[in-house]
Amino acid sequence: MQKRVFTGTVGRTMAETRYQYHTTDNNPENAPNVIYILLDDMGFAQLGCYGSSISTPNIDRLAKEGLRYNNFHTTAVCSATRTSLLTGANHHSAGCASLIELKTGAPNNLNGQLNPEYATIAEILKDYGYATFCSGKWHLTGQQCASGNTDGWPLQRGFDRYYGFLHGENDQYHPHLIRDNSRAMQPKTVEEGYHFSEDIVDNAIDYLYEHHINYPQQPFFLYLAFGAMHTPHHAPKEYIDAYKGKFDAGWDVVRQQWFENQKRMGVIPQDAELTEKNEYIRDWDSCTEKEKAVYAREMEAFAGMLTHTDAQIGRLIDYLEKSGQYDNTIIVFLSDNGASAEGGVDGRFNGMCGQDVTVRAEHEIDYAYEHLDEIGTELAFNHYPTGWANCGNTPFQWYKIWAHEGGIKDPLIIRYPAGIADTGAVRGQYHHVTDITPTILDILGVEKPEYIKGVHQQPFSGISMKYTFSHADAPSERYIQYYEVHGNRGLYKDGWKAVVNHCFVEDYAKDEWELYHVAEDYSEKYNVADKYPEKLQELKEDFMHEAGKYGVFPMLRFSMHGKPENLSRQYAEQILLPEKTIVFEHVIKPVDLVMERNIQSQSASHVITAEIVRSSKSEEGVLYSNGQRFGGISFFIKDNRLQYVYNANKKAYFKAVSETELPLGQIQVGYSFIREKDKAVVTLYINQTPAGAVEVTQFAYMIGFTATLKGNRYTPVTPDYELPFDFSGTINRIELHQFATNADPQEELRKLSSIE
Repeated sequence: MQKRVFTGTVGRTMAETRYQYHTTDNNPENAPNVIYILLDDMGFAQLGCYGSSISTPNIDRLAKEGLRYNNFHTTAVCSATRTSLLTGANHHSAGCASLIELKTGAPNNLNGQLNPEYATIAEILKDYGYATFCSGKWHLTGQQCASGNTDGWPLQRGFDRYYGFLHGENDQYHPHLIRDNSRAMQPKTVEEGYHFSEDIVDNAIDYLYEHHINYPQQPFFLYLAFGAMHTPHHAPKEYIDAYKGKFDAGWDVVRQQWFENQKRMGVIPQDAELTEKNEYIRDWDSCTEKEKAVYAREMEAFAGMLTHTDAQIGRLIDYLEKSGQYDNTIIVFLSDNGASAEGGVDGRFNGMCGQDVTVRAEHEIDYAYEHLDEIGTELAFNHYPTGWANCGNTPFQWYKIWAHEGGIKDPLIIRYPAGIADTGAVRGQYHHVTDITPTILDILGVEKPEYIKGVHQQPFSGISMKYTFSHADAPSERYIQYYEVHGNRGLYKDGWKAVVNHCFVEDYAKDEWELYHVAEDYSEKYNVADKYPEKLQELKEDFMHEAGKYGVFPMLRFSMHGKPENLSRQYAEQILLPEKTIVFEHVIKPVDLVMERNIQSQSASHVITAEIVRSSKSEEGVLYSNGQRFGGISFFIKDNRLQYVYNANKKAYFKAVSETELPLGQIQVGYSFIREKDKAVVTLYINQTPAGAVEVTQFAYMIGFTATLKGNRYTPVTPDYELPFDFSGTINRIELHQFATNADPQEELRKLSSIE
């Protein structure tokens, strides 16, 4: 295809400029469409076409009609991979050191937004006349509330339309939906058959249909990013039940079976070896029958979700076929990182209870076994154990977040009939997620503009993979790539790889680097650091050079996983929170709060007061909530009494109820939450007089994604009420007061004039 040029005029509408897009030899309607399909937390081995026993016929079809890659790499974590996928740049350079919310204050994540010097493929293709659509998970902005700044949202980064959620994870049955730049309501209930994966494909098809009807000659770019396969592993019951008994043999047997399948299918080299499992994976035969039942059901839920996701991809393919667009569409399918071990040794019925890989969760098995039929439903936020994550990354070691192959080597499928003749084949050239967008531009014959939206653009970090389409045995044209997430880091260079697990070490100076000759040791099984110390030193020095070049420093100082005492929690408790007071007046209806206008109501000592007016005892509802069903707090009025509930990730509920009924008219209500080491005392107040109390002795590791005034959205924090339970009286004023971490909470409480 010849180089295209764009001769449109700034300020014209899409309809006015769409015919300005042209090639020197081809008509504009012949320009191919482009679709990126991205799955979340899916390992190298979990697709049927990559060796698993999970049914994925539609994805397998893409592989049969295109190319599979077995030496393709991501960044090991979601936001960073999405950054590199869409921009063609290394994630640190583009402004996302790890998770987009974890701001470093440095250019590698200054403010929770992507750097404008690195345009997304949507922004680039819009300059060449493409319509652009995004449906699904975004996770590329630190501002995730519809009330806040939208500079980093999809429409501001090149997309014409958007529908999905902005967070890193979400309840698949009750997601926090956004359409374009506004909050959206869920189109139907769970009882009516709602599931997020179905919803985003419905919307993607609607966008493409409307576009095709109105602008059939204009090519489109679609970014379809599923919340699957991230926890929670939610799927319709029939999909989960279809796998009943299929994983009863356990992860040791299944991993071996998948490994043998990979060799038989030619997905991995015949001389590849299966790596040993690490110490945090139990022997299946050592597990009790109760444990096996829980572990197997959690894997059944994962498999059911993957097959359900595949079915939605099939619906998109069906639409493209029926509308005559399938064979003129480049489809790129990939995962954002390796399989996740955030379910821990025992798995988790509620994934918000923690993310530590190494620790056995007390009473986890008993609770999950008692609620076995709820796994995969809206009542669970379930995640499978590390043993299944290890199986999902066959034949590699470690997982998501790690710089070992289990974290960064992922499936990649590219289907494009006009450019790929060797369909169904496997390619082994070394490539990285930064190479995808440069490949698309190479296929289209266009270049990244020098300026986009008036901002001078920086070059791609990635290179084109187009040469692999027709040259199966061509040597890799990429020879070096660094990796770094949360201090876990590595460097690939000319068939060698140096890598370090920093998550088990607090002092960077004590890191122990490993060395693998991956050109000969495909699975990264044999650490040859002692045999080739000079080579290891060379790669360590190369890492420092690449890290300096691409803005890796400063590295985030904590690990998301790690040691048995869980570094992420240690550091979270060491963060010094400031004192702050936030006042809201004339609260007329429920409204979600941006992070800057909220407090740490589940962990920091604080006081909340509200001036309310009630004319009837029937006027009740939530005054303030933070979180949802799987963890959070709620402050509400019910049965004419003031009430407070602390939901410790469904493991325990702590409830305070006022000893007396509330008077009518204008009154002041409030509560104090005073944290003291391993407990907190919550006291209710009516007109500044203590009215009830409860002691909180377990704390939530994580809570839901939204704080709300005058209501509790999405799912209820407590089973004491059903939604909607918006306060039906009047709130004249509500005040949130957070105490500084290093302050004496009792002394601060005495200072407050609102509570004596």
